[in-house]
Amino acid sequence: MTPEAFCTLTITADVVRGAVVLTADGVLDSSTYQTLRDVIIKAALDEPDAIVVDVAWLAVPAESAWVVFTSARWHVGAWPNVPIMLVSGHPAARSAITRAGVARYVPVFSTVDEALDTLAAIGGTPTRRRARASLHASVSSVAQSREFVEGWLTAWNQPDMVAAAKVIVTAFVENVLQHTESAPCVRLESDGIRVTVAVSDTSHTPAAICELPAPAEFPSGLQVIGTLSQVWGNAPTPSGKTVWAVIGPENRL
Repeated sequence: MTPEAFCTLTITADVVRGAVVLTADGVLDSSTYQTLRDVIIKAALDEPDAIVVDVAWLAVPAESAWVVFTSARWHVGAWPNVPIMLVSGHPAARSAITRAGVARYVPVFSTVDEALDTLAAIGGTPTRRRARASLHASVSSVAQSREFVEGWLTAWNQPDMVAAAKVIVTAFVENVLQHTESAPCVRLESDGIRVTVAVSDTSHTPAAICELPAPAEFPSGLQVIGTLSQVWGNAPTPSGKTVWAVIGPENRL
């Protein structure tokens, strides 16, 4: 794959045994911290078997910068829950990662093969059904997103999840149309029990519940999602963000 260059940092992506291997070359500091984090998150949102980051070529002036990998893991922990693993052939780098407390959340290995062998031994990631639709920056996309959700959940034999998923996708798409100039991209996935609804746009501003000075007559869409879902959140990416929510059997309407 083509390398992506960001100031003093270059990131190259390859696919090895179903995992995305990111090779980071350059300096990891306050100027490149967020870029590296967002590239990892973006790669995880495509849901490979794992994200393996080769950090052998990284210069890290301050050990505290290693926590970028803990931050990336936190962002994808609830969804899509893709494992993130680090690789370095340098014992000093592995020791620094451990001292920074990162290895408690993101395991570090000597080689890519060692990381992927460990992943295979623990069973990898669960199988999921997925569907995606790119919509227009138009109010008609709200109805299209609901039809998309209903059609796929019915095909996946989960009609009892349709009502809740339609409420969530409506709120997400309306937020994109109201607060950005983006064309929303809708993703739906299921592991057979839980359903995830995700909508991407090109705005870097996170979706957030606004605190109003007085109680509103009607709750906002995001307030409804907070009540209706098991968990929801924002995943920042280099091109914008993805807002997602996970619902389970207890969230059926």
